[in-house]
Parts: sequence; structure tokens; C-alpha cells
Amino acid sequence: MSTLTIRLPNDQHERLKALATARGTSLNKLFEEFSTKAIAEFDSETRFRLRAERGNKERGLELLDQLDRDHQR
Repeated sequence: MSTLTIRLPNDQHERLKALATARGTSLNKLFEEFSTKAIAEFDSETRFRLRAERGNKERGLELLDQLDRDHQR
């Protein structure tokens, strides 16, 4: 496991400590949760962009239009 030092404004640090306390967790675990979420979002966006590059834009728009029509019923 790695150790990471970050610099934050004092007020932000205090608010994050309060958030961790409110969630019943440590500041370390809170940052671990934040980083896990950020990585998952990055991975999802990366996969989406790779698929979009291979996809057919017109067909994708047709499918979205169809979903809109189906949803309006």
C-alpha cells in the first residue's frame, strides 16, 4: 500500500474530517472511496469513448430516437 500526502486548505480539511465522521469512517477510508469512484467513472468514460469511436453515429441516434418514442407511450 502506498502513502500519499496532499495539501488542502484548512477549511476544506476540516469539512472533509466532519464528512468522514458523519459517515462513521476515517478520513483515509473517505479518500479511498472517493478515489475508487473517480477511477470507476474514468474507466466507464474511457470504455464509452472507445466504443463510440467504433460505433455508427447515425444508428446510435436512431436508437435514441426510438427509445424516446417508446418512453413517451
